[in-house]
Amino acid sequence: MTIRIVVADDHGIIREGLGALLSGRDGYELVGTAATGAEAVRAAVTLKPDVLVMDIQMPDLSGIEATREIGRVAPDVAVLMLTMFDDDESVFAAMRAGARGYVLKGAVGDTVVRAIAAVAEGEAIFGPGVARRTLAYLSRPRTDETLFPELTPREREVLGLIADGLGNAAIATRLSLATATVGNHITSIFAKLQVTTRAEAIVRARTSGLSGS
Repeated sequence: MTIRIVVADDHGIIREGLGALLSGRDGYELVGTAATGAEAVRAAVTLKPDVLVMDIQMPDLSGIEATREIGRVAPDVAVLMLTMFDDDESVFAAMRAGARGYVLKGAVGDTVVRAIAAVAEGEAIFGPGVARRTLAYLSRPRTDETLFPELTPREREVLGLIADGLGNAAIATRLSLATATVGNHITSIFAKLQVTTRAEAIVRARTSGLSGS
């Protein structure tokens, strides 16, 4: 079986390099490339690859936003992140968005090829450095800072107060913010957590043990 692949990266040299890497491998076919997040989503829908290799830092839509959208419009496409970012926030935001793998740029060609094959088979795959970071993250005590890493510290504060049952005006008073600013934070929180109602946000926060008190 041939694995059909799209490479999405805003740097032409990366797209060309991966194309050259895959062209010499039996069982792998590069069927398209994308230079922006929006192009990656379109390629996922129109080309229907088995695997879409995605960078995090992309124009139009970030790689994480594009991955989330691909999960909605082309759920059979497996996304493999290939990026230079190895911080906790990037890794776990990508996983929550639906990426099946995360490998750092600079990995040897065989590592990337194995990762593509793994996610095509439905496995979750991490590069060695990312795997160590993931295990360290999962083994350390959970604190407010490790809950919802995709949120900013202020957004976590706001979410914690929402979980405590405070309304926007009360949160604004507690944090010495304008009510409109609180509303902006809540809009961002809902988008990042992919929830649409305050009740859903409260459930997510309380299930994770987050509180503003």
